Amino acid sequence: MAKVTGLSGNEIYCMALKNYEAGELVVGNSVNSMGFLGSLSAAGKNMAGGEITQVTQAIEEGRFKAFERMVAEAKQDGAVGITGVTSELKDFAGNTEFLFVGSCLRNMNSAASSTFFTSAGNAQELYCHMDAGYDPVQHVFGNIAYGMGLGGGMAGAFKSMARGEVKEYSDIFNSTRHTALNRIVAQAKACKANAVVGIRTKIMYWHGTHEMLMTGTAASNNALSSGTFNEPVTSDLTGEELWALTTLGFTPVKLLISASIYSLGMAGGFKAAFKSFTKGEISDLTTLIHDARENAIGRLKSEADALGADDVVGVKTYIAEIGSLVEFLAIGTAVKKTTGLSVKTPVMPAQAIAPDKDTWIEGAFGFSLDRLQG
Repeated sequence: MAKVTGLSGNEIYCMALKNYEAGELVVGNSVNSMGFLGSLSAAGKNMAGGEITQVTQAIEEGRFKAFERMVAEAKQDGAVGITGVTSELKDFAGNTEFLFVGSCLRNMNSAASSTFFTSAGNAQELYCHMDAGYDPVQHVFGNIAYGMGLGGGMAGAFKSMARGEVKEYSDIFNSTRHTALNRIVAQAKACKANAVVGIRTKIMYWHGTHEMLMTGTAASNNALSSGTFNEPVTSDLTGEELWALTTLGFTPVKLLISASIYSLGMAGGFKAAFKSFTKGEISDLTTLIHDARENAIGRLKSEADALGADDVVGVKTYIAEIGSLVEFLAIGTAVKKTTGLSVKTPVMPAQAIAPDKDTWIEGAFGFSLDRLQG
């Protein structure tokens, strides 16, 4: 019978090079409600600032249920793994649906044995991970629901009258981001993996709170088992980046994240506002953003030095307004020169890096899908 798979032609080709063939598309879901009392409790905790544990747990439990149902469906189909696993939260009439979708893989050699695995990246990224020696174990995630807090907001409001970093806010943002990372590492340890690769980070607004979600693939690499690395290594490098660095003898050490929350100050804010009516540089904003950037990047460098890393690569910077405040975020992967690393294929096939294109362009509903994506 015909199979229905989410894998593209390029992905199917890449998996065939690793002796896997496409299986069925599988889905797992769970519709949950926090309930009236839970919502009140969460609202009370939100006044204190920082993590809102009840919301974190509710989301985590919903995700686990949906994930387990997807895995059960794949095993029932005779799959040896699931790749391209994605997760979503959808609201229906005040309730939340936790949804996981992925594509099954089967051994092309029916006599071959394989430990069941799940992978967060698409099959092209999975090929790169496997070829670089990172064998997939399990799709893992770390999440945290948090609020700025009434108390923290008041303290920050007083400080925001003066120009400079608002440490209370910086501490909250840095704490939440590192908590999510620690939780994804804990899941990797639980499944005996020594790496989490292809980490992707997303921040969502959910029922009056913010949720930060990190997803990645817990993997096992024999070259990292020498005792040099006490914790699972973490990386947000793309699959092809990880493959390329492996050929040069570099391994990821840790995903580094640094946030700085700055205020221009009341006086500076008025001054900048008046200057914006005239042509020319707004020096207050220039120096503010420069200082925030230097502070965040400086923290990355300090953490990398403490880890004994050689470089921090793939650094990305983001800036966002939060009311009268500015958040500057820097994120990158610390890497270290390591012996014993190698890739299995000397030249990466073009199908492992060629981006897939949408072929459904003009819908019948009065909108263009390519415009929505752009």
